[in-house]
Amino acid sequence: MKQLLLAVFLLAGTVCFAQSPVEFTTVKHDFGKIKKGVPATYVFHFKNIGTKPVVIEVATAECGCTTPEYPKSPIAKGKTGEIKVTYNAAMSGAFTKRVNVKLAGVNEPIVLTIEGVVEDSSHK
Repeated sequence: MKQLLLAVFLLAGTVCFAQSPVEFTTVKHDFGKIKKGVPATYVFHFKNIGTKPVVIEVATAECGCTTPEYPKSPIAKGKTGEIKVTYNAAMSGAFTKRVNVKLAGVNEPIVLTIEGVVEDSSHK
């Protein structure tokens, strides 16, 4: 009985920590200092390392100040894609914003993060 329970827990752990079918070159970007009112954009690059095409169901930002753009068509095995994230820089001060990327057939989203400090244009 103990061996059966151990096997179930090991199998469950393997399923829970299954590798994502995409690999990003980075999942976090720091803009450093940017000017207020001047949108800042970063492009996150990824590769499909899975065995079948990958579909991004949706990429959602946590607020309206951040806009993600992502491919709507499947990314073939071994091919690359990109997600462009733009921050509007409307408010002065430090920011950290996240974009949740939901892949078809994958339970946990991939979280992309941008951060930086927006300085008022009168700031020197």
